[in-house]
Formats: sequence, structure tokens, C-alpha cells
Amino acid sequence: MMRAGSHRSFAKPTLALGLLSAAVLGLSLLLGSAAGAVRVLHGRAALSTTTDISSNWAGYVATGPGSTSTTASPSMAYTDVTGQWVQPKAVCTPGSPTSVAIWVGLGGYSESSQALEQTGTSADCSQTGQATYYIWYELVPADSVNVMSLKINPGDVIASVVQVNGTNVLVQVIDRTRRTRFTKHLTMAAPDLTSAEWIAEAPSQCNDNGYCRQIALTNFGSINFTQSFATGNGVGATMSSPNWGLTALQLVPRTHRFFGGNDTSNSSGAGAGANPSPVASDGKGFSIAWQANPAAPSA
Repeated sequence: MMRAGSHRSFAKPTLALGLLSAAVLGLSLLLGSAAGAVRVLHGRAALSTTTDISSNWAGYVATGPGSTSTTASPSMAYTDVTGQWVQPKAVCTPGSPTSVAIWVGLGGYSESSQALEQTGTSADCSQTGQATYYIWYELVPADSVNVMSLKINPGDVIASVVQVNGTNVLVQVIDRTRRTRFTKHLTMAAPDLTSAEWIAEAPSQCNDNGYCRQIALTNFGSINFTQSFATGNGVGATMSSPNWGLTALQLVPRTHRFFGGNDTSNSSGAGAGANPSPVASDGKGFSIAWQANPAAPSA
């Protein structure tokens, strides 16, 4: 649940956590809304003036050498990305609805991106302090879809895959602990292959009137990504590939206006965020730590 600074500069807001599922409908009602139907949306990383700060993404983005958040690299095409993590336990407080989406994906990092392919899990806290865990996927510009048919629990080992071959897209989430998996074959006209991501995201809540606001980030403690690989220009590698540019993203809320939304919150940066650790020496993973009140480093 979708883009660095996860979810979007498109005119049409998209559902990020599954509008039609009972869990998301419950979350939407508990969060409250302006007039119109409420939607939870994943988006592109809303970057601040420094490329390592995002309003909604924490984690890492791999791009072609020399590319930035505003320019896609024509020399690198990523066709698959994988990652593994232990589903964290949400720390919920009554009266404080929150959400976190944990995912791997392709595309959506450049401000010129028109697509994003992603899948993973979410941990939501309701107004009453109840936690909900579920699988989801999204192929922007289509709406995101929640998969409530497969149960996941905190402590489960989750593996996630996005693979693109032409216009064919495979999304897969495997619960290695429960020995269950979700696999979906989809098609999209123009997948974005300019980046690969391993992300924890604070999605946004939008209504049909176009008003959007970022949902507070669930206290997940820490997330350890392992078995993190991607294929760029036909060559599979870990995150430490010398052929890629790797950018760490710290999530600092409201450091930049959410792309495509009407976020009227102030720009104080107050609220929970998250910060990634350095990549492990073997290049296969890193951790993301929840932070109660993160401070953006000086530019």
C-alpha cells in the first residue's frame, strides 16, 4: 500500500487497503470522514527537499545509476523484487486509529511515474484499539485489493514477490509459518519498471470529494526485511548491487504535501514515523524502527 513518500500524484485517488473489505470499511468508519465514501490509499513517496525524507514511506528504493526521484533512469529496468519479514504485532491504543502497510514493489518512485506494482501485508488499529492483519496488493492506477481469505498473525514469516513480464504481473504473498500463499496473475498496459522498493508505509484516507489525510502510523516496533533481492536488466542481485543506486527513506510525517491529495494538516512534522537501518553486510536486508516523534535531519 503504494509509493516513496507510498501514495500518489494521480488525479484519481486509489484505494490502498481494500475499500470493499470489512476490515477497511470498519477502519474507515472508525477514522471518520467528510461527506462521501471513505477510501484508504497507498501512494508514491511524498519526498521533501532532500531525497531521503518521505511523508509516507520508510525503507529502501533501488534505481538506475544517477536517477533521482524526479527522473526515471532509462538504463535500468527492474522486473522482479522479493523480500521477507516477520509480521509485527501492532501496538494499539483505544482512540487512536492507525495503519501500516509493509510491502515490496516496482515503480512509483519517480514523480513522473504513472504506475506502481506492489503487494504485502498491513496491520491496522481501530478506534477501539483492536488490531487487524491482512494481505493486499495494488497495481496503480487500479484500486488496491485486500485479501481477507487468508489469515495472518503477528509472528508469521511473510515472503512477498512482485514479478513483471511484459504486461503480465505476478503478485504473491506466502505465509511460511502457516504454509499458505496468495498468488494472483494480472495484466496492466504499462507497468513501471524504473525502481524496486522494500517499504513500510503510512497510507492515506481519502473520500469521494477529494479530501485526503494521512493515517497515523501503527506502532509496529521494528520490522526486519531479509531475503531482499531484485532483478535489474536481467541480472538478479541483492540490495548492495554496485550496478544500482540505493536510497534510504526516513518517514517523517507531513514533511511534504501528499502527492495528489488535499492534506490540510500542518507541516510541523509531528507524529509517528520510521527510520531504516543501514543495509546488512550481505546486502539481503535491513530493519525499520518505528519512531514516536522523528526529526528530519538538516538538509
